[in-house]
This record gives sequence, C-alpha cells and structure tokens, in this order.
Amino acid sequence: MREIAIVAFAQTDHRRRSDELSEVEMLMPVLHDVLRQTGLKTSDIGFTCSGSSDYLAGRAFSFTMALDGVGAWPPISESHVEMDGAWALYEAWVKLLTGEADTALVYAYGKTSPGEIRDVLTRQLDPYYVAPLWPDSVSLAALQAQALIDAGDTDEPALAAVAARSRTAAAANPHAPLSGPVPAGDYLVQPLRTGDCPPVSDGAAAVILAVGDTARGLCERPAWIRGMDHRIEAHSLGVRDLTDSPSARQAAERAGAFERPVDTAELHAPFTSQEVVLRKALRLGDDVNVNPSGGALAANPVMAAGLIRIGEAAARIHRGASDRALAHATSGPCLQQNLVAVLEGES
Repeated sequence: MREIAIVAFAQTDHRRRSDELSEVEMLMPVLHDVLRQTGLKTSDIGFTCSGSSDYLAGRAFSFTMALDGVGAWPPISESHVEMDGAWALYEAWVKLLTGEADTALVYAYGKTSPGEIRDVLTRQLDPYYVAPLWPDSVSLAALQAQALIDAGDTDEPALAAVAARSRTAAAANPHAPLSGPVPAGDYLVQPLRTGDCPPVSDGAAAVILAVGDTARGLCERPAWIRGMDHRIEAHSLGVRDLTDSPSARQAAERAGAFERPVDTAELHAPFTSQEVVLRKALRLGDDVNVNPSGGALAANPVMAAGLIRIGEAAARIHRGASDRALAHATSGPCLQQNLVAVLEGES
C-alpha cells in the first residue's frame, strides 16, 4: 500500500450564527490556510473531495456553489459526498491508494443555524415508518441514554462529568464556541440536559493529503494514515442494541486500532451518552486522552464535525503531542454509521 498522510489541517472559528456569511465566504479562509501551510497552489492538487448536505442549505446541488471557493477552472478532478467530510476524506484516501493522484484536498462545511437542526435530521430516518413520526435527534439520543442508564452502564452524574471534562478541555481550543465550566442546565429530553447536547454551530474544515516523500516534503511530521474503515448498523432502531456499537468496533478492528495502544482518541460523540458507548466499543481505557479538543460537545458543525475529529488528531501528531491516535466520525441516529481512522507520526 502507498503511504498516505495528512499534512495540513485548518478550521473556522465555529459560531452559533453566521448570517452575514455564505457557505463560500465561510470556506474560503480555511482553503487558503491549508494551502498556505503546505505551500501548494490549487493547480498542484490532484484530487478534490467535499462533504456537505443540501438539506442544511435548503437547495439542491448546493455543494456546486462551494466550488467557487476552490476554483473549478481549468477543470479539476473533483467529487462530493452527501455525508460528513470524514467520508470525503475516505474517498480521497482510496483515490490516492489507487495511484490516481499524489495529493488531495478535502473540505466540509455546514451552516446549521438557518433551520431547526433537530427536525432536519429526522430526514435521515426510515422514510416509511419512522420519519413521518418526526422523532428529533435529541429525543432519539435520549432513548439511547436511557437504555444505557437502565443497563447500568452510566448515570446522570457520569454523563455530566463527560460534558464537564470536554468543555474544560475546549478552553484550550480557540475555535470552539463553548468552553470552560458549563452548567448541566435543564432537561431537553430526559435524561439529557442542555449540557449533554451539542451546541448549534456553523463552521468548516479542510485537510490536505499527500503520499510518501511528497508528504515528508510538505510537513515536518506528517500524520500517517495506518488504517481506515467505516461500517453501518441496521437502519431500524428497533432491531439494534443502543447500548453497544458493533459497527464502530468492527471499523476499529479493520483499521488496525487494536493492534497497538493509542494515546489519543478524538471521538465524534455529539451527546455525552454516545461517548460512553464509543469508549466501550473502541476499548479506550482511562490512560487514553479522549477529545482533548473538547469534541463535538464544544463545537458541532454538522457535516464537518467528523472531519474535524480526524484533523484534530492529525494536528496533535504534527506538533508532537501524540504518537498514535484514533479518530472517529459518525452519521445517522444513535451512532448508526461509524468511521475509524488510525494515525501515527514518525519517531
């Protein structure tokens, strides 16, 4: 297999509202930043892939407008996934593995403030039996949290501790809209309180991938992708055990996460209860630094939050704060789809 690494990562300051900015205006500084970090020009990029959702923008093929920020003329090799940008990174990784390109630009963005994101996410559900009932994302996460409490896997004080730890860690993250001590707050949907849920966030992120010696020439300490895999649970919530995540475990196994211990894990867990599930499925002990960036509980730009988890893990390797990291992204209700990447730095 070709050696492939993340050589640059950039993200916006995530905000509760960004009414004055279009998606392109929000994205442009991020694209300029990753190119500046590597010294590359747009014409040097062999493949470009993006992740976003037309449901957030409220119009079809909205991602084509974001290409104005990349520059699609002269013609470029480009693709798009209607998913979190972590899945766009997966597509770019495969593209580089096949030898069709040596460098790739991956970006993702999401403006969740214009609409009611809890209702928008119901469109992910089974369109015949579940979606017509409009069960919002927080209510479904509360079902999962209650199942964990009933099984004895957690309780409300433990969930509050997850939120407190995440947002304390986010104090060192200048891009997070929430940081420092945050009260648990009132119940949104019992047993989940305001502190157990992610903030509404508008934001974008981008990474650059490169192969072999090209990566070494672009970055002092590349974050090498040692493995990556993604799996999916059954679509129907009623046939799943919501206290476990077999798909996350299998993705981690296929990515090689269990071959050697990791020192850092960036988990895409928008709700505190989901971190409980992922820690168990991914076999993360107390010695692993989980979500040192604050995670999705501190900043959750939908369609970019998973890519940010990979980027944050890579950035820690770039600056020598981590040697072997696990990054996780999810999509769908109650951890329905899971992607795991294992990153390593050279000694």
